[in-house]
Amino acid sequence: MNKNTGQGGLFSLFKGVPLSCILLALFVLQIFLAVGLTAYLSIHNGQKAVNELASSLRREVANGVEQNLQTYLSTPRQVLRSNQNIIDMGLLRIENLATWEPYLIEQLKIFPDALALTASNEQQEYLAVQKLNDRQFLLRYASKSTGYDLYTYRIDSQGQRTQLPEVIKNYDARSRPNYQTAVTAKKFSFSQIFTPLTEPTLFISASQPIYNSQGELLGVNSTLTHLSEIGDLLQDIKVGKSGQIFIIERSGLLVASSTTEEPFRLQNGKPIRLAASQSGNSFTQATAKYLATKFSNFDQIQSLQQLDFSFEGKRQFLEIRPLQGEPNVNWLIVVAVPEADFMGQIDRNTQTTIFVCLGALGLATILGIVSARWITQPILDFSTATKDLADFTNGEDSVVKVQGIKELEVLSESFNEMAQQLRKTFTALTTKNQELELQVKQRTQELQQEIQERINSEQKLGQHSRVLAELANHKAVFEGNLETAFKVITEKAANALEVERVGVWLFNSDAYGGLRQRTKLQCINLYERSNQRHSTDIERNLADYPSYFKALAAAHTITVTDTRTDPRVQELWNELLEPNNILSLIDTKLWVGGEVVGTVLYEHIGIPRTWELSEQNFVNSIAEFVALTLEVCDRKRAESALHEAKEVAEMANHAKSTFLKNISYELKTPLNSILEITESLQNEVYGSVSEEQRQSLNILESSGNNLLEFINQILDLTDIESSKIELQLATTSIRGLCDSSLSFVKHLAFQKNIHLSLQIPEELEPIQVDERRIRQVFINLLTNAIKFTKEGGKVWIEVQPNSTNKYIFFSVVDTGIGMLSDDLFKLFQPFMQVENSSTRRSGGSGLGLVMVQKIVELHGGTVHAESQLGKGSRFTVKLPWKKAGE
Repeated sequence: MNKNTGQGGLFSLFKGVPLSCILLALFVLQIFLAVGLTAYLSIHNGQKAVNELASSLRREVANGVEQNLQTYLSTPRQVLRSNQNIIDMGLLRIENLATWEPYLIEQLKIFPDALALTASNEQQEYLAVQKLNDRQFLLRYASKSTGYDLYTYRIDSQGQRTQLPEVIKNYDARSRPNYQTAVTAKKFSFSQIFTPLTEPTLFISASQPIYNSQGELLGVNSTLTHLSEIGDLLQDIKVGKSGQIFIIERSGLLVASSTTEEPFRLQNGKPIRLAASQSGNSFTQATAKYLATKFSNFDQIQSLQQLDFSFEGKRQFLEIRPLQGEPNVNWLIVVAVPEADFMGQIDRNTQTTIFVCLGALGLATILGIVSARWITQPILDFSTATKDLADFTNGEDSVVKVQGIKELEVLSESFNEMAQQLRKTFTALTTKNQELELQVKQRTQELQQEIQERINSEQKLGQHSRVLAELANHKAVFEGNLETAFKVITEKAANALEVERVGVWLFNSDAYGGLRQRTKLQCINLYERSNQRHSTDIERNLADYPSYFKALAAAHTITVTDTRTDPRVQELWNELLEPNNILSLIDTKLWVGGEVVGTVLYEHIGIPRTWELSEQNFVNSIAEFVALTLEVCDRKRAESALHEAKEVAEMANHAKSTFLKNISYELKTPLNSILEITESLQNEVYGSVSEEQRQSLNILESSGNNLLEFINQILDLTDIESSKIELQLATTSIRGLCDSSLSFVKHLAFQKNIHLSLQIPEELEPIQVDERRIRQVFINLLTNAIKFTKEGGKVWIEVQPNSTNKYIFFSVVDTGIGMLSDDLFKLFQPFMQVENSSTRRSGGSGLGLVMVQKIVELHGGTVHAESQLGKGSRFTVKLPWKKAGE
């Protein structure tokens, strides 16, 4: 391409003018323009540049702070989402926090920014793991086993616990802000800033509620973060020389600052939140007070605001913006920069520029005249020589030779060196390109290998999930068929884990089948995958392998990578492990009813094997299915025994009822004859009787009637217990029922001068009851009340519906002798009486209140007794209130 520059237009005016003059004129003109433009910009646009620079710096710093905070706050969401996925896969259960400890520790290793991870459930269990450093962790744990007290342990690099003296009594994580926030939001949410019970500082938590498939809340998974971590994040951001960054809530409370100031003060050992306007830093305090004056309510700030104000007589640049990205984290980011951080250097630079330009103008004018003459000819020679660069790619070396001015000679030498360097660079780039292609190929292979490993891991997890799902639906597990269930479980576990042997071992029990003695392990089922064979009746005794049994008692799971070197299984090596070439194993406990009843043993042959976390979780799940099968089997046995006992009891009860009925009928016949003869003698049918004989006949008649009443009560009670009584329900007036009952006992009350009354609301709707039976209840209660009330006392009936009109309460109250509260339980037991002098004088069969209770229960109601010795008793009957027409 041929470019013709400098021809025509303005440049035609310089035609025929010597190059030296053109160079001098243009050179001087450029210097004048540069000096003038610099002066103009320095004077008129200096302040504008400061404002734009300050605005840009504030925006850039605020953007950086917001991005860092969003990144920092996104870590809890990633952690909790990862945990939710593990729970959804069935590898973790929020109801069993014991399995969470190793998993949370691994989570802290993966996510180092998370200060602490916690898990808590609706059973008041709580587990928290806090990272102290790369080798030590802090564990806090509360469960039923600790009496729901919160214990703190230090965990070293070997996983050993050391209990710390800190214990919080009756700790309930469900009342803490992180749990309450998750329950209220019903989704992932950040809590308000709060104070923990364990240390005098401030936390903010991110929480995820855990629900089961029916939508019932099971627990909450949370992360806890020190506010000081956010302060450290701000301190790493530089804002000019003396600028500051701080974060506040809409309420004006300080969250974090780029200074070393904490957002709280300790008062009596407890942290008290600090408002930004109360900050100990004068600049922070002045900025917060200006914002409070500018905005009467911080809720008005919904977008970026750039402001300026005066502090100590100097202008300060200010930017405030809401934090975006987390809707429930309602914070404001404040960036404040003094104007002096910009103006000092700008003023000095402006002065220096002006002086340099003036000096350059004079010097350029002088040197332009001199240098123009020396430059012209060498430049022409140099321009000719540079044309050879166009043929650089032809493989020949391009050499430029210029003589004359030293600078141009140096330039020519540099040009030649540059040409040689370019050729070397091209050669090096070609070689480097080949090396990069090789590295890309190698990295691609490594990525493919990593992807394949990830696919294999996911396939394993999928296989584990399918096995657990099959076991969850297997009939033998839920029917408690131990032989079939254990065969299925051991086979599927061995195939899923690709191990040689899986065995279910149970501890021996005592002579009565009670608590496990743990002196012997008996193999219930051992599956060998290579020959697909099941075997049983293998034993391991505590006396032969004490270290192994001790290891079983100490750890929830024994995970052995190499059995040749692990001291926990060395006792088994020569006799059991080496002959079968078993080099790795996992031994996990079986828990049934809060008791360790045995273990599930997985044995791998061939080469040592490192057990992955997913495999360890899988074996724990298998152990739960074995325990479930044992529990179902125990429950089936208990149900069978209970059924047999129930049948025996029903037969005995039937025999008792038949016996009582026969005896009662046999007694009633002669008793009626006795009463008839007694009545004839009293009426002097057989002749006159003396007064002493009449008294004896009266006693005989009274005793006979009491005995007849007792027999009738026995017959009624027998009919009720044998379900032979059928209620004749009918619409009954409540007031009429009470009045008729009181009328029946008026003569008894009159004999003892006892006042009877009825307390009942007006216009009560009728009730559906068997009127005769319920009247029998009220008469029995009223008779008892009159019997145990002294002369001149009071007995009355109170009627009161409940607030929903679903039930109605009838209370028979007296001012009688009363009884001790410890004796109330005897009232509704057959043939039982409260022993005191009054009851002995009054007598009774002990069946009246039993009949009352049975009749009320047949109506779907209840009877409740209250009494105080010497002050009277209250018997309350609660009946369903079925209104007429319903």
